Amino acid sequence: MQDNTPGGSLLGKPAAYRDQYAPELLYPIPRLDKRQELGIDGQPPFFGADLWTAYELSWLTPRGKPVVAIAHVTVPCETPNIVESKSFKLYLNSFSNTRFGSAGEVLARLRGDLSEAVWRNSGSSGSVGVRLLAPDVFDQEQVHELDGFNLDRLDIECTHYEPEPSLLTAAFDEQPVEEVLVSNLLKSNCLVTGQPDWGAVQIRYSGPQIDQGGLLRYLVSFRNHNEFHEQCVERIFMDIRRRCRPAKLAVYARYTRRGGLDINPFRTSHPLALPANIRTARQ
Repeated sequence: MQDNTPGGSLLGKPAAYRDQYAPELLYPIPRLDKRQELGIDGQPPFFGADLWTAYELSWLTPRGKPVVAIAHVTVPCETPNIVESKSFKLYLNSFSNTRFGSAGEVLARLRGDLSEAVWRNSGSSGSVGVRLLAPDVFDQEQVHELDGFNLDRLDIECTHYEPEPSLLTAAFDEQPVEEVLVSNLLKSNCLVTGQPDWGAVQIRYSGPQIDQGGLLRYLVSFRNHNEFHEQCVERIFMDIRRRCRPAKLAVYARYTRRGGLDINPFRTSHPLALPANIRTARQ
């Protein structure tokens, strides 16, 4: 039986880079265990997706000439698995000396392989979104910071560096508000290797006003926490939902790239359009 735990992956282990197409390198990890740790059984109380950007994608034409592209990948959060990021990088590298007839063939392989991995062993199937950008449109790629009130302006004392939900409070006896709050101080660590993951986060909500100082302290409390990006965002969503009881809530994080990949999870309590996959300056 295949070990689909984080420890069974190639993450943090020496690995030979294969340069011939190898879809078997993709390593899915079930979402269920971490969701159960958050008290989520059955259908999660959110919608959303994980937005990936792959900057190091290249292959050969039938005549052996290299082609480069950027790939935007959208993985719905209802998929039973995530793809471990190092396996994703190794998989993308396997395209580098492989000849493909067209960019359309590469697109089809990416969509098919990634869809199979994220739905593997579930008895269900679906498709991920994949969009390839050729070099002639690279200059159309935008850089934009997350919109909202910047919590980092607050002069606060921080003493917690592991997630502390008790820092979250809201004004339940006052009129509800609608706010968008952002911070660039999100930092966590890889679940397996402990390498730092740097990010920015946007909290969009309506309901009892959340104490901004407490929210910033809470976000800072992830600083020494070991968890994958997707899991951190779901933890933030669930903690705010339980502690502050917003009528509507959306949490969006953009993490800096590592290994030519950035991962940007988005979770929302209500039907809401996915954010445009636009990188921030640090990405």
